[in-house]
Amino acid sequence: MSGGGTAMFRAVKYRFAITMSLLVTVSMAARAARMTPEDVLQKHLASIGTPDARAATKSRVVEASLAYKILQGGSGQLDGTGVIVSDGNKLQLMLKINALKYHGEKFVRDGRRTFVAGTYDDGSRSEFGEFLWAEDAALREGLLGGTWSTGWALLSSDAQKKLHPEGIKKVDGVDYYAVSYRPKKAGDLDIMLYFEPDTFRHVMTIYKATMHAGIQGRSADGMRATVSPAATADGVDMAASASSNVAAGADTGSARQQETRYRIIERFSDFKTADGLTLPAHYELRFEEELTSFTKIMDWNLSTTRLLSNVPVNAKNFEIH
Repeated sequence: MSGGGTAMFRAVKYRFAITMSLLVTVSMAARAARMTPEDVLQKHLASIGTPDARAATKSRVVEASLAYKILQGGSGQLDGTGVIVSDGNKLQLMLKINALKYHGEKFVRDGRRTFVAGTYDDGSRSEFGEFLWAEDAALREGLLGGTWSTGWALLSSDAQKKLHPEGIKKVDGVDYYAVSYRPKKAGDLDIMLYFEPDTFRHVMTIYKATMHAGIQGRSADGMRATVSPAATADGVDMAASASSNVAAGADTGSARQQETRYRIIERFSDFKTADGLTLPAHYELRFEEELTSFTKIMDWNLSTTRLLSNVPVNAKNFEIH
């Protein structure tokens, strides 16, 4: 074949590949547009395992290595361990950091109530902890931790009522099937779940909120109360810096009284099958806080070291303090 013929052949082949790609995309979008909440739910549950395999798992313990990074508003990395303990719809998610003052995060759900522990020496919470304490839908609904938890939101009997298909959406250039999630108890969070279009494995959740005049926290009786800017000062970065050269700038009280945008991103990957269930072996949790003049991004990156199902779980893991 001559040089001109070869070039023409390559051009035709390239156009054919582009056409086929477009047809696949259009077909996928058309199928996505017809999907109902029940379709989404059934496909996702099937991606985890059979009904019998899912029903057989009553408790789970996930142990993981952990790398904590400050991506913006500071710098540095600290190592630690992550543990998720779940029993039915009860959960404890602990992110333990090897630092002198900042000890990581601890989130608890006892089936009805939620609790966010203070993780500094003085008992105060981090910015992330304060936010999750104020807007606890991610924890309360069983979303946090995804399918690692036996109380995963989409395993619940009323999950279908909370799902609203949004079709194919691109995130960072990748196509996902998106579903908005609307909790029974409305709050300020916008929650979007993302699934692989072919397998319907849950691979990402993005939570967004915009607040004015500081974070609104809950009082002892569960009602909301304003948390003062001083109570949410930069303990995370300053404490980490004291023990591991993790540096960060300081927020000002006045800045915290302006509009603040929050975002939590959970990513799940490296799926593996064991005991009839397909679950992720990698979990990334990111918290972003954007003020008018300052942005902070913190990231917890977990890789599974051990996953145990149907093991005895101490009820003290789920105590609300």
